[in-house]
Amino acid sequence: MKRRHLIAGFAALAVTPVRAQTTLDATSLGLVPGSEADQSELLQRAIDLAVGAGQVLRLPPGSVRAQGLNLPWGLVMEGAPMLSSLAPHPGAAITTIANIYERGSVLFRDIDFYGGTTSDAANNLFSFESASSVAFERCGFHDVPEIAIRLYDSALTIRDCAFSGIGDAAIHSMDGRGHFISGNRIDGCGNAGIRIWRGENGSDASIISGNRISNIGWKGGGNGQNGNGINVFKADEVIVSDNHIVDCAFTAVRLNSTNNTQVSGNTCLRSGEVAIFSEFAFSGSIITNNIIDGAATGISITNLDDGGQLAVCSGNIVRNITPVSAVNPDTLPIGIYAEAETAITGNTVQNVPGIGIAAGYGPYLRNVLISGNVISNSNIGIGVSVVDEAGAVRLGDNLIASPTEHAVVGLAWTEVVEPDLLANVTKYPNVSVN
Repeated sequence: MKRRHLIAGFAALAVTPVRAQTTLDATSLGLVPGSEADQSELLQRAIDLAVGAGQVLRLPPGSVRAQGLNLPWGLVMEGAPMLSSLAPHPGAAITTIANIYERGSVLFRDIDFYGGTTSDAANNLFSFESASSVAFERCGFHDVPEIAIRLYDSALTIRDCAFSGIGDAAIHSMDGRGHFISGNRIDGCGNAGIRIWRGENGSDASIISGNRISNIGWKGGGNGQNGNGINVFKADEVIVSDNHIVDCAFTAVRLNSTNNTQVSGNTCLRSGEVAIFSEFAFSGSIITNNIIDGAATGISITNLDDGGQLAVCSGNIVRNITPVSAVNPDTLPIGIYAEAETAITGNTVQNVPGIGIAAGYGPYLRNVLISGNVISNSNIGIGVSVVDEAGAVRLGDNLIASPTEHAVVGLAWTEVVEPDLLANVTKYPNVSVN
């Protein structure tokens, strides 16, 4: 094929008209905005007609009550931005979807969804099972007694949406297949902002990025299963990046028994317990370039006793640690803590009424590197477990400024047994100084 033929072909493509997707106005089929009546049957008819004709279904300004909808392949439903809303009739969720991935995509855009606050309202606003290619864009989810979007064995895109007044969690996924959750505003949840959970460890590969999460409570109680901005449990290969997470009762980002998880570029303010937590049987956590300002412990990489190991903790700013935790009195005031196969490098830690960086708890210490960190205005700069069973730790090139008690100490559990570890390091074979 000659060059002039290619150019002619591209020119022909450029002037070929593309048929625009037309719009079906739901009011033309009898839908009445503002009515307290259940209009599920009318809305379902409008959905089916719009999909059959390849049209976008446009909701009018105002509220529409509906429930138990079937959402077929190819549905695009949109409203007037900040004006159109759907609410379930008392006693049922708006929709439960199954096996969408076999039929194609569904898109909601510019619609506010309300769950209602009465005792007989739907507990969960949306429920999806085995769903894929479902997307919410610029939607709102408000006044939901339990979970706004509940997912099982699904993969959804949720972006630029707003969640407020959620009784339990804004988004709860079990056994997911890779969600994209981006640019959302989540404010005021009873127990969690976003949960990515699995029954057993396996690849999830969700990406949670650029969200604003605030005011997360722990009305369900417990010692860490509630009260978290983002909670990843047994879900592997998840990326948590560039989120702004403030005022969580427990933790901004909590990883529990995860593999190959990245937590980077997040701003975590005023966490009630540990700001960023990698705990229990985790393996392969990267915690980098986060800002932590206000927490009972800044970063904790722990639970060697349960197999937790292998992490990188670098480039973080951790400051203004509180003396105690209001929700967990067992939390110690530490900037950064780690136990096994962890490199703690290039972090800046400031204002800790305890230990700036700590390695190990009794015998729970193995192969930790603490190097190139800057620690200022802490009671103790660095604390290292030196009990007989403790494993190897190496220190080097750390700058410790203005410690109020000691620069580098040896610990037996929480007790300082060696106040000047650098001067007496030859007494402790598990510690080396470079």
